[in-house]
Amino acid sequence: MNRFQQEVDAAVDALLLQQVILYPTDTVWGLGCDAESPPAVKQLYQLKGRPEGQPSIVLVADLAMLQRYAAQLPDDIEALLASETRPTTYIVPAGRAVTPALVAPDGTVGLRVVKDEFCFKVVRRLGHGLVSTSANKAGEPTPAVYGEIDAAILRGADHVAHWRQDDDTRVAPSRVVRLGADGKMEVVRE
Repeated sequence: MNRFQQEVDAAVDALLLQQVILYPTDTVWGLGCDAESPPAVKQLYQLKGRPEGQPSIVLVADLAMLQRYAAQLPDDIEALLASETRPTTYIVPAGRAVTPALVAPDGTVGLRVVKDEFCFKVVRRLGHGLVSTSANKAGEPTPAVYGEIDAAILRGADHVAHWRQDDDTRVAPSRVVRLGADGKMEVVRE
């Protein structure tokens, strides 16, 4: 078995045990857990020091998984996904499969279909959405590369992925778009 597959398997094994993982996302280094495990989400928020009412996004593998976590999507969602030129998080009405702590006060959830191979394989094998929040304490700077992650976060994660720890490529956070029920699209963060 190759190193990449071992890394994917180790991350998924930790997630199946309802643990918090530290991993490279398609944007920055993140903390994550199974999006359908309220105890794991609570543990992640405690590690991050994130206040209630500040939900995290959920990474999904494909359109079917996106539909699982969204109560409603616009008819042209497939075209939107196909036209993405960079990672894009969509804010949509939350579906019932979303853990309540991941739902914003207005009833929405942030979802992103990942294109990064590592994240995609982890999410696909897990079979659930993967919570994704930057790997920093609330209010602290976001670590773009592994070497910038605070020691307390490193110690607090149940599993730390070794994949891409030596990669110093800096990628901007995802674009964030709110999708209205009427199909209107509002850019929240470019």
